[in-house]
Amino acid sequence: MAGELADLVRRYGGVVRSAPAVREVVLDDCACVVADFVNRIAEAVHRVHVFLTGAGATALLQEAERQGSLATLVASLKCGTIVCRGPKPTAALKRYGISPNVNAASPFTSQELLDAMAGIDLAGVDVTVTHYGEPSELLTAAFRERGAILHELCVYEWRLPEDIAPIQELVCAIVQREVDAVVFTSQVQWKHLRQVASDLDCADALVRSLNTGITVAAVGPICAAVLTDASVPPHIVPENPKMGPLVAALAQHFSANPTNFTNPSSSRPEEVELSPPVCCPDRAGPILPGG
Repeated sequence: MAGELADLVRRYGGVVRSAPAVREVVLDDCACVVADFVNRIAEAVHRVHVFLTGAGATALLQEAERQGSLATLVASLKCGTIVCRGPKPTAALKRYGISPNVNAASPFTSQELLDAMAGIDLAGVDVTVTHYGEPSELLTAAFRERGAILHELCVYEWRLPEDIAPIQELVCAIVQREVDAVVFTSQVQWKHLRQVASDLDCADALVRSLNTGITVAAVGPICAAVLTDASVPPHIVPENPKMGPLVAALAQHFSANPTNFTNPSSSRPEEVELSPPVCCPDRAGPILPGG
């Protein structure tokens, strides 16, 4: 993802600085969690399976394959109702021959997911939510209110990269206002950026800089809401929550506002700071961050 986003920015003439902010790490108890899940759903009872993330779906299926229970898991999932929050979990499941019954609409937030499930009676129904790198309390509370028998499946978590020097340099560049824009493609990027800034004792300075002369872009409403709650309301949120429209909107912003440059003497149209989640989920141990 990092390379794709950087290439898009360069295509519009931007100067890229990339700082990995997230890695996805399979949890130590993933094997036990997956084995218990496969055993629990083996009984032929109608269930609802909610997948919030492609990484979670992939980690689940890969671990089941490692344990030799993939066929059992796939057959059990197909007996239930499969709900996907967006295209990533849909694509992950389809690679194993599993097609979702219900898909959330764009921009794929929790609200769209709940809207898509409005017609499903959850009272007394066994519902499993496969979370992303942290639990979604909003969704789990909503399912409980509707009477679901809720099970939560967490197979990986978000962590900082093992090498945090690039993100430390990113924080310093933002505080010193050496960049023109910061692009966020997930909410956890901001959380990790703020965490590193706090460790450097400059979290307040980071927020001030992002509110003074630096353009902040967020890929979609979930990311934008987290930034806004942290007093960093983004200037750019594309209607279509994907990287292409995000970078196009960023380029349009600078074309319409040519004076919005931190470094006006630069020979390039804009300097864009990237902190994308550059990670690839794997079932065996830590995930290696990519460039």
